[in-house]
Amino acid sequence: QLQASGGGLVQAGGSLELSCVVSGFSFDEHHIGWFRQAPGKERKGISCIDYSSGITYYGDSVAGRFTISRDNAKNTVYLQMNSLKPEDTAVYYCAASTAPWRYCRIASRYAHWGQGTLVTVSS
Repeated sequence: QLQASGGGLVQAGGSLELSCVVSGFSFDEHHIGWFRQAPGKERKGISCIDYSSGITYYGDSVAGRFTISRDNAKNTVYLQMNSLKPEDTAVYYCAASTAPWRYCRIASRYAHWGQGTLVTVSS
């Protein structure tokens, strides 16, 4: 299972760090993705990390502002979010997948999902 946390209310320009603790399965063949879903919009992949190699992906909307990282010893993936904007407001989810890396931003390729954590950015 995956447990996401760290969401909250922050002013525009501020920072938050989300955490995703993973348990119950081996990381070796998985990559972890962060997705977000704003009200009335579809869930969108914003960042992924391959747990073994550490290679990363960022969507255009977050590249240069967000950083994904992992701590293998703690079975935890982090999403450091800086320079937050009101349009970053959404429920953020972490998920795990064994699909090929090229699908890392595709929600339908993820079998395991966390419960979501709400990020609200005020203007």
